[in-house]
Amino acid sequence: MPELTPLFFAMAIPAVVFAGISKGGFGSGASFAAAPFLALILEPAVALGLMLPLLMLIDVAALRVYWRRWSRRDATRLIIGALPGTVLGTILIARADGDVLRVLIGVVALGFVAYQISARSGLFRPRARPWGPSVGIGTGVFAGFTSFVSHAGGPPVAVYLLSQGLSKTTYQATTVIVFTVVNVMKVLPYSFLGIFSAQTLWADLLLAPFALVGTWLGVRAHHMVSERVFFAITYVLLTLTGTKLIYDALV
Repeated sequence: MPELTPLFFAMAIPAVVFAGISKGGFGSGASFAAAPFLALILEPAVALGLMLPLLMLIDVAALRVYWRRWSRRDATRLIIGALPGTVLGTILIARADGDVLRVLIGVVALGFVAYQISARSGLFRPRARPWGPSVGIGTGVFAGFTSFVSHAGGPPVAVYLLSQGLSKTTYQATTVIVFTVVNVMKVLPYSFLGIFSAQTLWADLLLAPFALVGTWLGVRAHHMVSERVFFAITYVLLTLTGTKLIYDALV
């Protein structure tokens, strides 16, 4: 369980603000970085349980901005697929120890960086024609699984939605509604697995204002800093964090 020490808050407050900024619409997809950061000082399952209520709070704040502006068709496909993905994640976490989760979170962190760099350098290009229902549901399975084990369902969802020719607002709104529902799906399995505790919930209460501040900053961040700088910082931190988690688990 997390000990509410100065070190904990020194790591947790920036991580939570960072997640809020990303889910608020600036640097979309990078919000999952909070879980790897916290996994440096907490057991991975505890870090996941700590972040979920805060991510749900951020979802509610962001949902107001994007209410009913999503693609209902694409959101439905992804959510249907996310349900079996959540079941697979539950099975894995129930059987895996902390080192397995560290390796998995570390690999996902490095994979996120590789995906984003390839996309921004032009190595990855959105599909010319929209994908059909089966791909949407399959993507949902993968996103549900990675979201459950590391709060990192964003990249697969982004790959699918970018092929659908959505406007920027519809894209962001669809992402928001999908992960609002997916995060709700995770509550019961996390509770069953004992990932939540009175201590994590108390820490969530103390960190909640910082989550809301981060969301507010995310909506207005284009006035403060370029996305290029934001993502450069994200990539460096995630690369170091992912490498450290894998190293700790293997050694």
